[in-house]
Amino acid sequence: MAPQEATSTGSGFKSKDVEALFRKVVSRDPDQKEFLQAVEEVLSTLEPVFEKKPELLPIMERMVEPERQIAFRVAWTTDKGEVRVNRGYRVQFNSAIGPYKGGLRLHATVTLSIIKFLGFEQVFKNSLTTLPMGGGKGGSDFDPKGKSDLEVMRFCQSFMTELSKHIGFNTDVPAGDIGTGPREVGFMFGQYKRLCNEYGGILTGKGMSFGGSNIRPEATGYGLVYFAEECLKDAGTDFQGKRVVVSGSGNVAIYTVEKLIELGATVLTMSDSTGYIYEPEGFTKEQLDHVNDIKVVKRGRLADYKTKSGKYVKGERPWGLDEPFEIALPCATQNEVEKEDAEKLAKAGVKLVAEGANMPSTPEAIEVFHKNKITFAPAKAANAGGVAVSGLEMSQNSMRLLWSREEVDKKLKDIMQDIYKSCKGAATTYNTHLQAGANIAGFEKVADAMLSQGVV
Repeated sequence: MAPQEATSTGSGFKSKDVEALFRKVVSRDPDQKEFLQAVEEVLSTLEPVFEKKPELLPIMERMVEPERQIAFRVAWTTDKGEVRVNRGYRVQFNSAIGPYKGGLRLHATVTLSIIKFLGFEQVFKNSLTTLPMGGGKGGSDFDPKGKSDLEVMRFCQSFMTELSKHIGFNTDVPAGDIGTGPREVGFMFGQYKRLCNEYGGILTGKGMSFGGSNIRPEATGYGLVYFAEECLKDAGTDFQGKRVVVSGSGNVAIYTVEKLIELGATVLTMSDSTGYIYEPEGFTKEQLDHVNDIKVVKRGRLADYKTKSGKYVKGERPWGLDEPFEIALPCATQNEVEKEDAEKLAKAGVKLVAEGANMPSTPEAIEVFHKNKITFAPAKAANAGGVAVSGLEMSQNSMRLLWSREEVDKKLKDIMQDIYKSCKGAATTYNTHLQAGANIAGFEKVADAMLSQGVV
């Protein structure tokens, strides 16, 4: 079931000045629904900051406008020699605290609005990691699914031929995202090296044989679990024996489930765009390997999932599972949890929702979480583990070092714990919830840097 697009009204602001700023953003880009949704969510939670520090509102007026937006044509040929054309994007949103950093999404649904929403969120997310990284995002409406390796290579080479003019190790360091895995990153890295005659850490998410970092593929999923673990610790509990519903079956979801199993949780579901699979006794490591083989190795659909105990539910999301569970981790895509889904989660007895995907919960769903006193961990904090380890990969590339799996995992866990402390600290200072705390903590660091640098 495809999630419906959320709309932004801008009518819920308490401050007329903040509402005026949002209306200005709407007037400039009225058709960019995903971007407007992200801006509205951030502005609404920052109102207490602007009330206390009105000098920061003009900073936000600059932050909602990208420093640079790049759109370009990507022409490539199929195996039959037919020419195809896609659109490529790179939005360099904010470089106040470091070079632009953010992934490249390859998916048929990619638009400028989606790239801008992702880039805007990335600014706050990267700020929260404590690492010196600005925010950016890019991608194309090219879909690697169903394409041969040679077709994907020709697309990636054409894409990087144009993108290479706008990136650099001290300027903008892209990474993988939906549709951009190790294969695509490898092709892009090879083309950049060929064009620029330079071997550097220009992309993260690289293969281990040419500058990649240990646990980079696992980082977003592991980081999500580490952040959620901090939420549970604050509530005096842990993952042992907890029943968890997970959406998605890509990189983030797979490694989220892997870490949950390790910590003793019972993971009941995984999903894709066609439906979800349900394991009544919880996924085992072997069953997770089966999902990985279907989705990552064979690039297939969960309808192909076959176990004695498993059940495939076609055309539905996992949030309506007809049994109690305590934790929900949306790890699929934006706006996959709507108001009706949130109400189902509340009815099921969910106490914690932590976002593994980018902006998977609609504003109406988030209202339901708060109304029902469900702890809500927003994506810009909870799924920051991926970009955190990308930052660690950049550090290793600069020093020509390779840290062990254990070293990187410890650094990741420390970073996620620090992010939680920052979010909770800001929430306590402003007497608000964790969602607002994440936005406030991320914003204040970037705003301080922008104030120090003058009108730029």
